[in-house]
Amino acid sequence: MAITGDFLVATDIRWVYEAESPREARSRLERFYELARIAGTPEVLRLAKTIKRWEPEVLSFFTTGRTNARSEAMNLVTEKLRRNAHGIRNFENYRLRLLLHSGVQWNTQPTARIRGRHPRLSA
Repeated sequence: MAITGDFLVATDIRWVYEAESPREARSRLERFYELARIAGTPEVLRLAKTIKRWEPEVLSFFTTGRTNARSEAMNLVTEKLRRNAHGIRNFENYRLRLLLHSGVQWNTQPTARIRGRHPRLSA
């Protein structure tokens, strides 16, 4: 299989993520857009257009610690709960269950006692 110029242009996007700073990544993106325009292939132009549309998110990779693992983990927990929540009809209960499974700590009010101190023994 021969490596074409289009393949090289499309894989050039990987070098954006190897940049040391957002400024360097931005200049690499500009280089990618230029190479895509020169290539002129519809698929590569569509890729460049998509990357251009998502440019703020691509560049946020450099300002957020280079990972989105925490948000993906929370999305996974939420999605698992959503799949198991078929019987929940009350949105507030669903929200509380999401918070419970997400590990969020919140203050709850103590429940009222139904019985006195010494419940009667039943036979």
